[in-house]
Amino acid sequence: MTDPKAIQPSELDQLPDRDPEETAEWRASLDAVTEAAGPHRAAYLMRRTLERAEGAGLALPKLLETDYVNSIPTPAEPGVPGDEAMEQRITAWNRWNAAAMVTRGSKYGVGGHIATFASAAWLYETGFNHFFKGKEADGSGDQLYIQGHASPGIYARAFLDGRLNESQLDNFRREAGGDGLPSYPHPRRLPWLWEFPTVSMGLGPLSAIYQARFNRYLANRGIKDTAGSHVWAFLGDGEMDEPESTAALALAAREELDNLTFVINCNLQRLDGPVRANFKIVQELEAQFRGAGWNVVKTLWGTAWDELFQLDTTGALVRRLRQVPDAQIQTYQTRDAAYIRQDFFGADPALVELAKLLSDDKILECFHLSRGGHEARKVYAAYRAAVEHKGAPTVILAQTVKGHTLGEGFASKNANHQMKKLTVDEFKNMRDLLELPIKDSDFTDGVVPYGHPGADSPEVRYLQERRAALGGPAPARRVHPVAPLPAPAEKAFASFDKGSGSQNVATTMAFVRLVKDLVRDKETGKRWVPIVPDEARTFGMESLFPSLGIYSPKGQTYEPVDRDQLMYYKEAKNGQILNEGITEAGSMADFIAASTSYATHGEAMIPFYIFYSMFGWQRTADQMWQLGDQLGRGFLVGATAGRTTLTGEGLQHADGHSPVIAATNPAALSYDPAFAYEVAAIVKDGLRRMYGEAAPGEDQNVFYYLTVYNEPMPQPAKPSVDGVDEGIVKGLYRFNTAESAGITPPANAPRIQLLGSGTAIHWALKAQQLLAEEWGVAADVWSATSWGELRRDALDADEALLRGEERVPFVRQALQGAEGPVLAVSDYMRQVPDQIAQWVEQDWSSLGADGFGLSDTREAARRHFGVDAESIVVAALAQLAKRGEVKATAVKEAREKYGL
Repeated sequence: MTDPKAIQPSELDQLPDRDPEETAEWRASLDAVTEAAGPHRAAYLMRRTLERAEGAGLALPKLLETDYVNSIPTPAEPGVPGDEAMEQRITAWNRWNAAAMVTRGSKYGVGGHIATFASAAWLYETGFNHFFKGKEADGSGDQLYIQGHASPGIYARAFLDGRLNESQLDNFRREAGGDGLPSYPHPRRLPWLWEFPTVSMGLGPLSAIYQARFNRYLANRGIKDTAGSHVWAFLGDGEMDEPESTAALALAAREELDNLTFVINCNLQRLDGPVRANFKIVQELEAQFRGAGWNVVKTLWGTAWDELFQLDTTGALVRRLRQVPDAQIQTYQTRDAAYIRQDFFGADPALVELAKLLSDDKILECFHLSRGGHEARKVYAAYRAAVEHKGAPTVILAQTVKGHTLGEGFASKNANHQMKKLTVDEFKNMRDLLELPIKDSDFTDGVVPYGHPGADSPEVRYLQERRAALGGPAPARRVHPVAPLPAPAEKAFASFDKGSGSQNVATTMAFVRLVKDLVRDKETGKRWVPIVPDEARTFGMESLFPSLGIYSPKGQTYEPVDRDQLMYYKEAKNGQILNEGITEAGSMADFIAASTSYATHGEAMIPFYIFYSMFGWQRTADQMWQLGDQLGRGFLVGATAGRTTLTGEGLQHADGHSPVIAATNPAALSYDPAFAYEVAAIVKDGLRRMYGEAAPGEDQNVFYYLTVYNEPMPQPAKPSVDGVDEGIVKGLYRFNTAESAGITPPANAPRIQLLGSGTAIHWALKAQQLLAEEWGVAADVWSATSWGELRRDALDADEALLRGEERVPFVRQALQGAEGPVLAVSDYMRQVPDQIAQWVEQDWSSLGADGFGLSDTREAARRHFGVDAESIVVAALAQLAKRGEVKATAVKEAREKYGL
């Protein structure tokens, strides 16, 4: 019997071998090649065999890494259409003006980055001249995610094109005067140029994937033909360390997003030093992307290397390139030929012989200058391969030198990310290298001049002709004139005004019911984009599955396990719901793409993204800033909201702070509605403001954040008094008085104003009753639908006062004449209601759920945080006792009575 220990793991196979003799012959052949020609030759043959099998479509695991050479052989490179010499001159002008802009601005101390664009200039120029479709062509044009640190180069090209002037370039990073340029791509700051903010690193690649996916969503739902749009994301190799950069690679491959190309500028450097000092970032990225199912195109070496590869008859050069770590490649960039001969070529006898055939100039040309990302021919070939590839997204790994053409003081130096200027002598050397017609006398008083060949020069005419052929200037953001969306039928909103009677309804369910009615609207229903991160059943949204369908580009290729049930899991190619799985970041990227579709595609879409409130702002607040910067519109819904409403879930699920974070975002309108009719009123107003007829002076480029609760309660009818709708939208209205609540307090009873938001208003209403019945105190209850909007209005009033304008904050107007002190309570930390304290004229105090959450019943949690009805009663009595309106002993009596 064979000893199991003698069997090699490679010989074990779950599948039966139908022809062991043939298998043995293949193994023997491999052994023979290894013995006769060496392991390198055997490995070469195996790689080529696997590549052949992959190309033939055989079901084999993918080869995750290829040699450290260009994916497209030189003979297979297509010729670059157009005038390469002309494009070289245009690129030279852009390089010059980008460096000049940053250097001139350095005297103000505002900074700027030079080296990134210097490395990526050809990556952009080739795209602008031959690939990037503009907004004036049919369709929506291409979507360009520009690497943020390369913005000076994009501004330089816009200057050459006549879209920017010298004054604007001189105000780079100085926007306060009104004629400046933002540091990075910021649509809110320069909305005619930039479409996508990209400098919060990692969000650009994530957003690009979901933008490409949303383009397909629009097409599959029959809303917009997006077949002509291609998404290009320009990224840095260091940026790929951000987890968001690679979080959705599998999604892009799974949905076959061949309308998407990543261009990763592999200059091997991040901010402080090499990206992978002891490793090879290109090979790592290749394996990562190929493993995820992407098409990978490597553009590493320029034409100067062609001769070296032809001389490499043993494969020693390719092997050595795979061995040398990135930090050493960077070192070669700065060392002389003798060092390179010894360190690189001296590592292998075959390379020593090869180096004897090379002059020092040839070695320096290859190791100092010749990179695939610096040559139009190589870049063009990669881009052509990307746009022609079908069935998968493409990533282009383009190797460059950071600081290329900026001189020896910049190229490949670890510190070049922080270097903000060139000296006059360095500029003169750069001028000579780029062969620009700039005279020494142009450097007036040592200030580097901008360069421009003239508005009617051959360079500018060529640039503009190429852009005209591709559909107009790029990058560019266009908001196409579209008619406001018609308001949905009033019935959908009014149905909540009568309340729910004795039926318990959570505000989360009220919101879902409202959306169910709104998506049925004939005019606007199809424009709703429901987004949920795998929690639809938690929020009671499963009823939408069969009616709206869950979006899947493949439809439903299986029979769902619950097919015989009324609310079965239905996927469809034209499905309306985006159910993203367990990814808040992906869901937010969906939301951003949908919320900006009015500009990107000229199609207004109404996204609502509903999520566990704890896992929205806390996890993805950076994307909320991206959303505000990109001028997105829509509804974010923090469901199962509050610190104490999640029975048993505990600390990590208990949200006590999301309204605080939301309040920091100028584009966010944050609401904490208590009742179903408030939810309806807020959504109605949001639709009007963002998609309908906004009032004069109202900014449409806002988004709404609503917190809704999973605590079923009887929903009251809307009070039939004047000002309720205005109060709901502005943030505060009186829900009832002690008298209107049916409570008859004693004559001359002390009075207090109870302000509550969200679910806390129910505790305030119970406290209102206890105060009257057990302590002889009259309490009026107010619904504070938005502490944040009250604060924002008050801040505006303060600013108006400084301008000499008299304006009373709305919160002060609303509470004017209200008797007694004010006690505010919410299911969030006290900082949330305390936002408005300084504008309340009455004595102020507040209660909130500060600290960490805990697992227990709602009642126990509220008692723990001191926000339940009994705690409100004690706090109210304490306020009144300070004023001498109740006996001081009443506070102690109440604490003892309620066991506090």
